[in-house]
Amino acid sequence: MTPETEPLLTAARTGHLPTDAEALSLAIETDLAALSATAKILRDAGHGSVVSYSRKVFIPLTHLCRDVCHYCTFATPPKKGERAYMTPEEILAVVREGEAAGCREALFTLGDKPELRYRAAREELTALGYETTLDYLRDMAQLVLDKTTLLPHLNPGVMSAEDMAMLRQVSVSQGIMLESISMRLLEKGQCHYGSPDKDPTVRLATLDAAGEQQIPFTSGVLIGIGETRTERIESLLALRRSHQKHGHIQEIIVQNFCAKPDTKMAAAPEPDTQDLIWTIAVARILFGPEMHIQAPPNLSPGALSDLIDAGIDDWGGVSPVTPDFVNPEAPWPHLETLRAETAACGKELTERLALYPDYALYTDRWLNECLRTVVLRSIDGEGFARIDDWSPGDTTAPRADLNRIDADTPNLGADSPVPQILAKAGKGESLTESEIVRLLAVRGEELTAVCSAANDLRKMMNGDTVTYVVNRNINYTNICYFKCQFCAFSKGKMSENLRGRPYDLGLDEIVRRAREGWDRGATEVCMQGGIHPDYTGETYLEICRAVKAALPGMHVHAFSPLEVWQGAATSGLDLRTFLFELKEAGLGTLPGTAAEILDDEVRAVLCPDKISAGEWFEVMETAHDLGFKTTSTIMHGHIERPEHVARHLLRIRELQARTGGFTEFVPLPFVHMEAPIYLKGKARKGPTFREAILIHAVARLALHPHITNIQASWVKMGPDGVKACLNAGVNDLGGTLMNETITRSAGATHGQEMPPEAMEKLILSAGRRPLQRSTPYGTPSQQQIAASFGAAPLTEVLNTPPTKNRGGDDSDLAQTELVIGE
Repeated sequence: MTPETEPLLTAARTGHLPTDAEALSLAIETDLAALSATAKILRDAGHGSVVSYSRKVFIPLTHLCRDVCHYCTFATPPKKGERAYMTPEEILAVVREGEAAGCREALFTLGDKPELRYRAAREELTALGYETTLDYLRDMAQLVLDKTTLLPHLNPGVMSAEDMAMLRQVSVSQGIMLESISMRLLEKGQCHYGSPDKDPTVRLATLDAAGEQQIPFTSGVLIGIGETRTERIESLLALRRSHQKHGHIQEIIVQNFCAKPDTKMAAAPEPDTQDLIWTIAVARILFGPEMHIQAPPNLSPGALSDLIDAGIDDWGGVSPVTPDFVNPEAPWPHLETLRAETAACGKELTERLALYPDYALYTDRWLNECLRTVVLRSIDGEGFARIDDWSPGDTTAPRADLNRIDADTPNLGADSPVPQILAKAGKGESLTESEIVRLLAVRGEELTAVCSAANDLRKMMNGDTVTYVVNRNINYTNICYFKCQFCAFSKGKMSENLRGRPYDLGLDEIVRRAREGWDRGATEVCMQGGIHPDYTGETYLEICRAVKAALPGMHVHAFSPLEVWQGAATSGLDLRTFLFELKEAGLGTLPGTAAEILDDEVRAVLCPDKISAGEWFEVMETAHDLGFKTTSTIMHGHIERPEHVARHLLRIRELQARTGGFTEFVPLPFVHMEAPIYLKGKARKGPTFREAILIHAVARLALHPHITNIQASWVKMGPDGVKACLNAGVNDLGGTLMNETITRSAGATHGQEMPPEAMEKLILSAGRRPLQRSTPYGTPSQQQIAASFGAAPLTEVLNTPPTKNRGGDDSDLAQTELVIGE
């Protein structure tokens, strides 16, 4: 190692990007082990255990090109009797074959502006009704979007700003290989002689124009075509400068030249694996941990582990259907072979879209509006491709995920930070936001390890007992003047007016349902509803008094923090006084709903007129101070990012450490099917099954030892999901419910009641011991336990229509200011 390199690499490992001068000094560094070790550390810091790829079809729209690169066999001159361009029918046939094979990306590759060189191209374009190749490309990309589920990525070469703006409307990403910044390569006898579009100044102008228009772009270097190592570094630095200005380069491709017969460079020496490794490692060091560094796996058979060790985190597009038309002599590796070789290096092969996760999570910035919905519906919470069709309420779950959760605890390699994070959580220490985000990103063996650690904590804190409560669920009105974008339950003038008719139960019907629940063994009545414009604080007090007067032994678990806030506001009381009155009226505990995501960045979009995160915590802390116990919840899988979930968990932990008032934590997967924000195309399709299980495990770890009960919603998770959760830190299954309506309003189909017989059968089938509990985790009376088994069927419920126009005009529904203070 040269004297200059050691301090440079030491600084790079701590996040310092080398200056241009420092970077150029690496041109003479030959210590591959030192370079690769640094690159590997940086890659792991930015991408963890993931090595991604895109499942694609390769569409060579035309092989004609006005350039004559001396190494290329993709570009060919017109041939008599052969078409110059693929037809729409040919394109659709290829794309549909790819669609059937699970592909998500349609990669359009074509020569640069062939109509400027070839009459055959001009004549065929005219016959097709187009003036330019790019006009035809635009319509073919639109055809793919209209007729299939694949997302176009376009590589048409040098473009003007106007060209890129046009193509931005029909593609999720575009790209151009810089190849090399060396002007020497344009000289006679060099590989780019006679190729005007390979002028690096022209290609860099295309890159910058793409950045100015916020187009996700791919680029990279082609090594071994006559450039020096210094010129390679200069090329990488030019790419870095463009990215630092605009943030638009998704990946840096390091592609090795492969000599091809019948080209002017057929006898040129190819770069060896060591040269490729050197370039990959230097690229990682120059760009740091966050950039995606890619090397095509089909060009380095037998050396894939070396490429991973050198710092790549992506294999690029791999097709199960079409060949690599640029390198037809190099077949794609079979995906299962690629997965196995990646796993042998301690990495998890993870599918992405043509649009990288960093950009898929910020569609408002990076995509044309017409493409945002299809991307949101195609990704998981980290922005990778959504690979399962599971939805909350499904009765079955993906077998691969179930097998992964149930697998034996793996020994993770020294490169993974996960064991250290798990050890810290096991000691009850507070995790950092970044540590929780890292746990939420686990896949493969790391997922097994996290679920296993959570399960070990569950055993230590709760044993093998799984608790549940027999309760009656009463949603007394679905009329609501709030416009929460996730809610398909509320009805009324200012709600989103979705499924079902509006209703408003009278006190007699509320009491009747509560009494029926008691007769069927319930020890709890759980009551929540929409924020009816005519409800005041007195309404909530009347509900409590009516139930307690009729059923003194029934525990009243009721009123979300939003209802409490609204009740206090409409009564002209401060929170403490109103909560005290609720306690006097018979309220026992409060549900921790209306939390959704306790981060105001998310709430500003998801529920902009609802109480803020700070107000939610104010209600809960005040309730705890008055002696109330409450639950806590999170609703995930819509628009939040992992850091929002981490902040939510940390704030819950912080309050619990001070008050001890939360009895349990309940993750609630977003049910998307009828939710307004999903129907408007502005939310994901709920969590994947992996994410739905994982959040229970991460909650157990992040909240330990302060919250000892982690609950799974059987309504949302379904039987398979419940069993998986029980192996991932869960020890409680909540209530039997009797008439759950909110989840079903959002489109889930699984059950309105889980009677004790079915609940205990499910728990026993998971190898656990069922135990009925009371709401605050006490022991119910034997009389109620006995009554809960073999209970008579529920009578049909009648949801009373509103007896008068309780909504009024929108102007009548202004929220009242809450009086804050003692």
